[in-house]
Amino acid sequence: MRGSFQDQGGLFSYVPPEQRVPANHPLRKIRELVRAVLKDLSLSLGRLYSPEGRPSIPPEQLLSALLLHAFYGIRSERQLMEQLNYNLLYRWSVGLSPDDPVWDATTFTKNRDRLQAGDVFEKFMTRLLNHLEVKPLLSNEHFSVDGTLIEAWASHKSFRPKDGSDDDGSNFHDQKRRNDTHASTTDPDSRLYRKAAGREAKLCYLGHATMENRNGLAVAGRVTHANGTAERRASEAMLKARRKTVGHPITAGEDKAYDTKDHVAALRQAGVTPHVSQNNAVTKTGRLRRSAIDGRTTRHQGYALSQTRRAMIECIFGWGKQHATMRKTKHRGIVGVATDFLLNLIAYNLIRIPKLLAT
Repeated sequence: MRGSFQDQGGLFSYVPPEQRVPANHPLRKIRELVRAVLKDLSLSLGRLYSPEGRPSIPPEQLLSALLLHAFYGIRSERQLMEQLNYNLLYRWSVGLSPDDPVWDATTFTKNRDRLQAGDVFEKFMTRLLNHLEVKPLLSNEHFSVDGTLIEAWASHKSFRPKDGSDDDGSNFHDQKRRNDTHASTTDPDSRLYRKAAGREAKLCYLGHATMENRNGLAVAGRVTHANGTAERRASEAMLKARRKTVGHPITAGEDKAYDTKDHVAALRQAGVTPHVSQNNAVTKTGRLRRSAIDGRTTRHQGYALSQTRRAMIECIFGWGKQHATMRKTKHRGIVGVATDFLLNLIAYNLIRIPKLLAT
């Protein structure tokens, strides 16, 4: 017998969102971890707000919504607000009841900038990695570092001479354009850069990540201007900070781009054993390069293990560009891009941690 159709749009529902979310849904464990970290950050978050005035968006809900933005690769914060309006799963994850109004997209962005200025994302990542359940998953001796291009939210037509000699930048063919003489009018912090010979040049930033080698979780990240030495300088800064945090010598797996004498020497001076992939390729002039890493390092079994494990860092970048928001940033300025990059690293960790805890 065919059932009769009745439009139920005008009826109320007495089933809470908690009962609608499946018991084995991956967001349940993620939500539990996020709530625990936010509880520890409550005092730090409170210092960012004035005790007087109108109540703003609760920072706990703001951070939870931004994580959803990365988990599901939602195109923009305006679309995020739209989906929060009708998606009960998103409302449950953020902590909104079905009847709570959704914030205005401009207000949401304004409040995000406040958290960005307060280094909340760095503190969140640190507290997450120090969580009682998460800390045993991390290695405190062996790490890997790599960098990736983050395409800027700016077109080639915006890359114009700094002296204003080009009117609109529409015809840039057969012109020699360099970062010394040109800058983007849309995003001045971006740089024209190519990752390798034969690849196209793009207006972009460089994102750098440090990964622990036990389970492949990101433990640090930063964004710099794109240039030929940025990867090595960022690696040195992040590894020195990691060495200081753990309090004992560490190893660092890196690819051939990091195989230079000054970089290897800087890491060794900082108490970091450089497990850098050897670059003995032939240069364009026909000269054979000589690696800064010799048999004193490569003869150890740990070197081979580091070279094997460092490939896992590509999973972080691959997930961020395929599923999250790392491929082409929607932010302008290095501060906003760095915050979004760190948010992607946190989101990747939160997706991986429940799976690791279940094994």
